[in-house]
Amino acid sequence: MTERTLAPGPVLTRADSALRELGAALRDGGYRFTTVTPATHERVNRRPENAWANDPRGVFGWSRPFTDETLSPEIITLMDAAGIRERHRDGWRSLVRFSTYDDEVFVHSAFPTAAADAVFLGPDTYRMADAAVAHVEACRRQVRRAVDIGCGTAAGAVVVAKRLPGAEILAVDINPTALRYAQVNAALAGTGGVRVRHSNLLDDVDGDIDLMISNPPFMIDPAGRAYRHGGPNGHELPVAIIDVAARRLAPGGSLVLFAGTGVVGGEHLFRRAAAARLAGTDLSWTYREVDPDVYGEELDGPAYAHAERIAVVVLTATRAG
Repeated sequence: MTERTLAPGPVLTRADSALRELGAALRDGGYRFTTVTPATHERVNRRPENAWANDPRGVFGWSRPFTDETLSPEIITLMDAAGIRERHRDGWRSLVRFSTYDDEVFVHSAFPTAAADAVFLGPDTYRMADAAVAHVEACRRQVRRAVDIGCGTAAGAVVVAKRLPGAEILAVDINPTALRYAQVNAALAGTGGVRVRHSNLLDDVDGDIDLMISNPPFMIDPAGRAYRHGGPNGHELPVAIIDVAARRLAPGGSLVLFAGTGVVGGEHLFRRAAAARLAGTDLSWTYREVDPDVYGEELDGPAYAHAERIAVVVLTATRAG
């Protein structure tokens, strides 16, 4: 494994610098972890043999409790400097997870993500990032300015920045914890073009945008968790992003929106709402189903009692050049 030098980046607090160094140490040591859905995570951790972690993946991927002997002294020192090691019964527990994508390591919230300010990275992040990368690589026009709306970990912003050297990439969110992790992740990846800032959608961002990417909350979440709840029907926030794109995309600019939808009687409710919004704009658009059946456990609850399935989709909208 080739060790990567930490590139100069934004000024971080002492704790966040330690968090960045911890991510780099894990990455340089060959750490790899793909985060699964919460339902799968819970099922795997329920197995008796998984009650305690026995390696870094167990600690930082599966969020299992661990003992002092599980990790090297160097890793524990960095955890303590970052303030992310807490007591758990007769051992310890990490307050964060690290997941990998595109040869990068991203910090996000530990499992379970029950807190109101939780920052989640999982299968939908990978799907959104894949869609964003595919769009960038197929794009025939120069992208000078891009934004990841509701950036969370900034995984989307980071992978786009790696493919658009010299472009200004904004990573915006309203969650202070997300902004903190996004800053750490951008510094860890060495993507100097990524600028992290607080903004409700693009309210605090001026000017036109060449590329917008987003994986906004799209579930109907009775708990109202910010990283998950997309509105009373699940698609209100994705539709609001379409409205922003209609106002703010530059000529030739595009929106790549990863979202989900309840399907009722064979009809995608989000597609219907999106079509109504896009009908009055000058944007051409495509819509495709990425996975026809996700989060099936949600169908047991009252929020999705009306749906026959939940699908995840990618909507791409482009303004004529």
